[in-house]
Amino acid sequence: MADWEIHKPLGTCVGTERVIDPGEEYIATLIETEQGLVRRDYCLDYWNQNKPVVYCYWKTAMPSSEQKKKLFIDDDMLIAFFERLENETDDEKVNFRFVLTLILMRKRILKYDFSEKVDGKEVWTLKIAGRGEIAKVINPYLTEDKIEQLSSQLGQILQVELNRQ
Repeated sequence: MADWEIHKPLGTCVGTERVIDPGEEYIATLIETEQGLVRRDYCLDYWNQNKPVVYCYWKTAMPSSEQKKKLFIDDDMLIAFFERLENETDDEKVNFRFVLTLILMRKRILKYDFSEKVDGKEVWTLKIAGRGEIAKVINPYLTEDKIEQLSSQLGQILQVELNRQ
């Protein structure tokens, strides 16, 4: 399985090559490439005029070099990313969604209900808190090291720390 090439913000707009100043809002995105999901950042002007085709995106502000990492992730953004991965069958994306599931369970946004075997795979059924909806997630039986690696990559994508609490 290939690792994702996810970087922290580089401080420039991919579309204009203009420097994104500390504190300035911009759009962080994930783009699907042959190598996997790759992060690209766009200044708001470029984003609003060109609307690049991306896998997913979120609005954030460029941190200053001395600014401490953000420790809070917007729950709505996390659940939207989780839902965006729902019908994916690529192993990397299934693994990534499973790690998101674990994070959302820790945040009590998802609650485990039961497991069942479907086409030889273990599928978890979870309840989405406050919505009355259910979600189904394939358990890819990741090792603890793989979960840590994917959690770290998720933290880099979202430029936050996802340490265990």
